[in-house]
Amino acid sequence: MLSEIGKYVTVYLTSMVKFIAGPTIGAAIGLSFMETFILTVMGMMTTVVIVSFFGAKMKIWYQTRFGKNRKLFTKRNRRFVYIWRTYGILGISFLTPLIFSPPIGALLITSVDDSRKKMFLYMFASAVFWGIAYSKFLHILVNFKFI
Repeated sequence: MLSEIGKYVTVYLTSMVKFIAGPTIGAAIGLSFMETFILTVMGMMTTVVIVSFFGAKMKIWYQTRFGKNRKLFTKRNRRFVYIWRTYGILGISFLTPLIFSPPIGALLITSVDDSRKKMFLYMFASAVFWGIAYSKFLHILVNFKFI
């Protein structure tokens, strides 16, 4: 019983930090597709909720602590502005599990847009889409039998 709870907590917590790690660990430790999928989506959405409520305060703290001598026009900032202008909140949400991690994606959206409702909806849709894709692919890969 305790080992099952440990498996669930492991998948949940790793999905909060890096989305692809949840389905990978879930498939590797023998959780079912549905268990892995649900825990992965829950992990990402927990991070999105936490960052959406505390993201502005985290940004202010980070800027006062580390942003004193920071360059404004860097290659990284220009890339983010390009992605934001081209794809908007939908694009950042869709790319979060793929390229960014849930905390970074949520922070990027929170720093530019104040619409929590849109962010929750788009991030949830993205988590469901990529959760199904990653979980199904990894469960097929783990259960594939060589003849």
